[in-house]
Amino acid sequence: MPLFKLARSRATIPALLLGVAGVLLVLFSWRLPPFTSTVQTTDDAYVRGLVTVVSPQVAGYIVDIRVQDYAEVKQGDLLARIDDRIYQQRLAQARAQLAASRASLSNLEVQRRTKEAQVEVAQAQVENAEAVLTKARADVRRIEPLVAANIQSRAQSDAVHATLRQAEAGLAQTRASESVAEQSLAETLATRAGLEAAVQGAEAAVHLAEIDVQNTRILAPRDGRLGEVGARLGQYVTAGTQITSVVPPLRWVVANYKETQIPGMAVGQPVQFRVDALRGAELTGRIERFSPATGSEFSVIRADNATGNFTKVAQRLPVRIAIDPGQPLADALAPGMSVVVRVDTAAPAHGQARPPA
Repeated sequence: MPLFKLARSRATIPALLLGVAGVLLVLFSWRLPPFTSTVQTTDDAYVRGLVTVVSPQVAGYIVDIRVQDYAEVKQGDLLARIDDRIYQQRLAQARAQLAASRASLSNLEVQRRTKEAQVEVAQAQVENAEAVLTKARADVRRIEPLVAANIQSRAQSDAVHATLRQAEAGLAQTRASESVAEQSLAETLATRAGLEAAVQGAEAAVHLAEIDVQNTRILAPRDGRLGEVGARLGQYVTAGTQITSVVPPLRWVVANYKETQIPGMAVGQPVQFRVDALRGAELTGRIERFSPATGSEFSVIRADNATGNFTKVAQRLPVRIAIDPGQPLADALAPGMSVVVRVDTAAPAHGQARPPA
């Protein structure tokens, strides 16, 4: 009997030790006391970059492709070219319309000078008519005493009065002609604004046609490396058709930490992250900024928690991490790569900005 108890106690001790080890392992895995740590780790993190989709602004058939997949390009490099014959003809048509509008405006200037000359002629005629009327009135004043003294005949008096009435009618006629000439000049001047607007519209049409011709040449918007070139010779493309993508050299890391891991983090704290694609190579960076809201707030379909059943789920807050310069492996990073990020919340930070409460 003592031997049985002794064997039983010897078998219990390893089981107890194994149970204690399992509990400690669970506590260590969940970072529970006594294994709590100031280092916060997440594998929900990825390399990010400015991926620019290159698309044409005009429609047409692609007649030339100058680049290949994943090629390095500089800003302004020609990527592809669209058949520009239609756009060249539209440009020629717009320039012809501009020339016609400018000719109409020049013709208006000739008409203006002609109308001004007609006004001057009418004014001269008015002055002549006024002079004739003045003479006729003087003749009437001179002949009336002579007729009263029977020195001049009544017939001569009637002739002088008739001349006076003709002079008055002639003055009225010339003044009306002057008014007509002035109205004609005003109408001519009033059309100038419309012709000038037509010239400006034609100039704008020329500029738009020139822009369309320029847009038939698809250029690299900035320095970087191309993605897959999806365009093919002879392909008909429209505005917005994706031709390729340009990825600039700028990179950063976005780590989606649980809200329970955020306390203690601050802008400027050092960060270490391992890159899966680089055989777990470790690079460094610093916290650059925190997202203004959790990822669920930016989702297209937001969860409605005002329902009968509710289960609390720890939300994740994106943290942007700037990659330290001067690291050789940083050039090998590509947007979309998975990383594992570690932040020591006890480390000093260069800056006092804190994540949102």
